[in-house]
Amino acid sequence: MAGAAEEVGFDSIWVGDHYLYRGDDRPERGPWEAWTMLAGLAAITERVRLGPLVACLNFHNPAVLAKAAAAVDELSGGRLTFGVGAGWNRTEFDAFGISYDHRASRFEESFDIVRRLLDGERVTLEGRFHQVNDAVLLPRPARRPPLMVGSTGPRVLAATLPHVDIWNTWFDWYGNTAEGFHAKRRGIDEACERAGRDPSSIERSACVLVRLESDARGRPDEPGVTPLEGSPDEVGAGLREIADTGADELILVLDPITETSIRTLGDVARKLRGRSENR
Repeated sequence: MAGAAEEVGFDSIWVGDHYLYRGDDRPERGPWEAWTMLAGLAAITERVRLGPLVACLNFHNPAVLAKAAAAVDELSGGRLTFGVGAGWNRTEFDAFGISYDHRASRFEESFDIVRRLLDGERVTLEGRFHQVNDAVLLPRPARRPPLMVGSTGPRVLAATLPHVDIWNTWFDWYGNTAEGFHAKRRGIDEACERAGRDPSSIERSACVLVRLESDARGRPDEPGVTPLEGSPDEVGAGLREIADTGADELILVLDPITETSIRTLGDVARKLRGRSENR
């Protein structure tokens, strides 16, 4: 699937940093471990950007995670976009013995450590949840990967917006419609201003649910979410509408996630990519 995505013109490939889903009358499921997958994808692709959508900082020792991210960026030749978040799915926290309490506080300390290490700093921090003593990444990273925050939480945004390059939202936050995305942008603009950041200096990334086969759903219907459906041309028109409301990047959440789905939308990806380059 990664080879197909690169071949047909997609710009990026993303993997979820999750361990386990269960409940909601659905079978248990879980993806392969994200950073192992990203390292493997770095070795078999040449052009596409790669990233976690998004890395749950509260799953990881932050200094060790920064070390892993630097390695993946090196293996990919500088193609990593490092998405970060605080996590939300308590099931996997409990199942894997990871503390779920004080998620925002834990995230704030973790993000500070990760960001500074990837910036090339020596970091000492005696926090409530994390401690590092003269930590440094060696070999030194060739660059700091672009940072992307995937959250709408006030404390997570306050901690990250002064530093990140990209803000991302999942499709359920804005209903998967152009009107919904346009309406929600104002809240992020205001959060940027509170954080002392020019809103225009941060790229906007939107995950978009695209359903190609109504009888082969990998995702159940969600209240308030309108999937993009129809022919490739109809899907492309819907994606263009969201882009025109201020989304700099569209990350397609395909239903079903198959090589056939990826190839079906290849022309759509190429057209949108060319349109973006010409804007």
